[in-house]
Amino acid sequence: MNTSLRSDAKKIVSSSLKAVLPDEAVRRALGQFKPGRGRVLLVAAGKAAWRMASCAVQVLGGVEDGVVVTKYDHVAGPIPHVTCFEAGHPIPDENSFLATQAALDLVKGLTADDTVLFLLSGGGSALFEKPLLPAEELQDITQQLLSCGADIVEINTIRKRLSAVKGGRFAQACDPAQVFSIVLSDILGDPLDMIASGPAYPDKSTSKQAVAIAQRYGLRLSAQAKDLLQQETPKQLDNVTTCITGSVRELCVAAEHACKELGYEPILLTDQLCCEAREAGSMLASICRTYASSGRRLAFVAGGETVVHLTGTGLGGRNQELALAAASGISGLDACVFSVGSDGTDGPTDAAGGYVDGSSFQALEAAGVNVHEALTNNDAYNALAAIDGLIMTGATGTNVNDVSVALVSS
Repeated sequence: MNTSLRSDAKKIVSSSLKAVLPDEAVRRALGQFKPGRGRVLLVAAGKAAWRMASCAVQVLGGVEDGVVVTKYDHVAGPIPHVTCFEAGHPIPDENSFLATQAALDLVKGLTADDTVLFLLSGGGSALFEKPLLPAEELQDITQQLLSCGADIVEINTIRKRLSAVKGGRFAQACDPAQVFSIVLSDILGDPLDMIASGPAYPDKSTSKQAVAIAQRYGLRLSAQAKDLLQQETPKQLDNVTTCITGSVRELCVAAEHACKELGYEPILLTDQLCCEAREAGSMLASICRTYASSGRRLAFVAGGETVVHLTGTGLGGRNQELALAAASGISGLDACVFSVGSDGTDGPTDAAGGYVDGSSFQALEAAGVNVHEALTNNDAYNALAAIDGLIMTGATGTNVNDVSVALVSS
């Protein structure tokens, strides 16, 4: 392993993630917060929910009551007057349903003088959920969507119609109270109706689109689910003010700055990456080959959210799969490719992402790992673990999508 490149990668990851932690973003947004004369309640949902809620309570000097629901192992301690839940992601579980019901109970019977501070981040689609059909079917449909290669907008277009809180329905539950929503974006282009499936934002998608998506991917649906897809979601909400803060663009800018500090010439390829993970890895490897003999120290940065089409039963995530797919293409080069999820977790694993360099492909072969077979089995985690290629950050407290970097050190 190229220890110099690995050290640079570690510094770039650390610096980039630190720059997009939600604390300052929440403080900025709260400058616009003007609560009514009544109660101030807090509801936070998503992978960054605990950190956003903790910061908001500190800034406001407290809230009357609140509920936080975030991913397992993402609660870092108690928050005064706030009940914190940890729940399932990317598949909602019983704790998702219990936490969401607690939030709905919290906002019952409010008046026009009351205010709900709603803090939303990526991952909320699974974590913040009250299904309108049996939980087992919702979980099955979610797994189908995650496995078929559908993008996040398509997935959320379906999920909104199967939920009592998505697609603006949570804001309806808060009415007549005012909702002040602070949103940390994890979707390309920051579509407010799609981030965490838009619990407090009018839904722009249509039932016709939902039906077409279900047909495109051949989803197995009950008669009840098919009927729900035909029902429209709220298209207008008069009790919500929304402030969006943080995005993958900020993550890419932070990565560029970190690369420049280490002596690389940064080049932003895109902050709208949305292809299959293994295709993105192959592309970054191809770029490395093109510039391997340029005599320049270059850093190519791509931000966004790739997808994985599940064809096997292995363990991994999109960032790990991206890195592993680049291994053969950069074999023998003085280069590396690494990719991380800003929340510190990648798929159903404890890794944030993966790292490979010019020596990784040979090391994988020496460890008995066939890269093609590992990718076919979606087993990037175990393949990278065999060569110390996993990137472990722990839960970061933020979630603004993924960043992938290719370093060429010729």
